[in-house]
Amino acid sequence: MAGNQKFPSDLLFVVGLVILTDIFVLTPVLNESFIRTVLGLPMILFLPGYSLVSLLFPTKNTLEGIERAALSVGTSVAIVPLMGLVLNNTSFGIREIPLLVSLSVLIVLVCAAAYVRRKQFPEEKAFEISFKASARNMLIEIMGKPESTTEKALRVIMAVSILALAGSIAYVALLPHEQEPFTEFYILGSDGTAENYTTEYVQGESGTVIIGIINHEHSTVDYTMDVRLENKSLPLPETLKHIQLEDNMTLEKPLEITPTVKGNNMELQFLLFNETEKNVPYRDLHLWINVAGEA
Repeated sequence: MAGNQKFPSDLLFVVGLVILTDIFVLTPVLNESFIRTVLGLPMILFLPGYSLVSLLFPTKNTLEGIERAALSVGTSVAIVPLMGLVLNNTSFGIREIPLLVSLSVLIVLVCAAAYVRRKQFPEEKAFEISFKASARNMLIEIMGKPESTTEKALRVIMAVSILALAGSIAYVALLPHEQEPFTEFYILGSDGTAENYTTEYVQGESGTVIIGIINHEHSTVDYTMDVRLENKSLPLPETLKHIQLEDNMTLEKPLEITPTVKGNNMELQFLLFNETEKNVPYRDLHLWINVAGEA
């Protein structure tokens, strides 16, 4: 009978994984564990697509197990970049916490909608998962007796590919890899997004950009920043001229740019120097601006 099903175990499992991932990402001690990576991979590569596939295909016999899994991965790969594109056009920008929260809310809401859709069908027709049966059926689909030698070869190749993928994910997740040291250096518009930069100025008037620096050098670094218009340095506050950041520390501060000369298509340079090289910029960014004469 439609409308009397309990909350499906697969959707409950998905919501549980989302909550668990949020805990391991947001909790200071737990977010240093490899479990964060193990949980983060399905959060990005599987769960968004699975919840949407569950909403679109609420009944049995519409998709085979492997088809449902493959479509879930493919849909996730499409959803996550779109989510990043949306966030990039907001004040949040593409950052870990906003992306995590957005994905979590999306997955939970879509799972709730999928549950509502399944309730519209009789229990014997609504899709459900018995985890033991699903694993057994998937093995049967992959390794079951094929109709031809070609089909058998394809099934073996598929099985080997799945095992290789699982092994690669486990290797990346479990084996500690130290990233190459680097520094993120970026500028944002006054609204906090990577667009809407002020490029039209009036001489003597100011425009604002947001300076961002993230230290991934595995140690504390003393940075020096210089902002130049047509290769001439502009005045900077001391807090942006000399910057000390600990490892994994982020600095984001607004900077007022006040051009003193007028001209068209002038190069505005943002130069970041590290403590080992004072003459050659470690990172550099550019904007091209126009400055009109005083009104």
